[in-house]
Amino acid sequence: MRLLVLGGTGFVGGATVTEGVRRGWSVTVFNRGLHGVVPPGVHRLRGDRTAPDGLAALAGGEWDLVVDTWDGAPRIAGDAARALAASVDRYVYVSSGSVYRDPSAHGLDEESPVVDAEPDAVDGDYPQLKAGAERAVRQVFDDRALVVRAGLILGPGEDIGRLPWWLRRVERGGDVLAPGPADLPVQYVDVRDLAGWMLDAGAGRLGGTFNAVGPRAQTTMGELLDACVAATGAAARLRWTDPDRIVAAGVQPWSDLPIWLPIGHPYRGLLERNVTRALAAGLTCRPVAETVADTWRWLREVGVVPPRAGRPQRSAIGLDPAREAALLAG
Repeated sequence: MRLLVLGGTGFVGGATVTEGVRRGWSVTVFNRGLHGVVPPGVHRLRGDRTAPDGLAALAGGEWDLVVDTWDGAPRIAGDAARALAASVDRYVYVSSGSVYRDPSAHGLDEESPVVDAEPDAVDGDYPQLKAGAERAVRQVFDDRALVVRAGLILGPGEDIGRLPWWLRRVERGGDVLAPGPADLPVQYVDVRDLAGWMLDAGAGRLGGTFNAVGPRAQTTMGELLDACVAATGAAARLRWTDPDRIVAAGVQPWSDLPIWLPIGHPYRGLLERNVTRALAAGLTCRPVAETVADTWRWLREVGVVPPRAGRPQRSAIGLDPAREAALLAG
């Protein structure tokens, strides 16, 4: 198989390139050449897709499958699709579950309404950008397009820092503010499982739209944080705390306490997607303990969470130690 990855040095793109190489495929990446590295044997084409004639390096190439993680202007996604229409069999676009119109709704499936977005838009908020890019790619590739609406993505290489923050916090030891309840379900997908499924689906010439994330009961906050304690070997004590008390203290779920979205939160639906279609199409997910342990191993190797390739750095996440201590002191 001949794989083209637009980008290829970030979190999802990098995992996709690595998986393609592992399979023995012929792998090409297209990017500006300013960020990150690629495995040996990967062919690198240089270009800036936002510049005039920025896609020129793609001319004359032929691939079986392209994977695109673009999260900018939909018009740029459409330009890439048009440039590749005659030279690629299948176009996989990595979108997001954020495109749904009502993020608080539980059990959203692929037919649920999405935000209004135009395929030729040049700006917008994140949901509009992703929804518009979906439309732009479909306009060109139609049923040859595979739109992958990813949810929470964890695993080695994470450049946002959600799971790494928990691992570093647990590593410090002592009493750790654990947001309850311990049996709160967490829905996520390991980036390696996502990459493997996308390549399987693309190679199998699958088209359509899929919520690509693990089952809603895949793990819990308790299992996740217990795995952090086990992986780090730290002398940490999880102090499970009532969610109402945490929120009343002004602590922000998802940003101050990454991954955690309590029942009743306006965005709780992000962790309760309907994934029947993807599971039926072969998506499988490894145990949370494996994801956590491998992320810890990677984090110790790299030292710090890497910057997002080609994108502005996100705001810092994680609860300030002094605020945590105050909450634990009660």
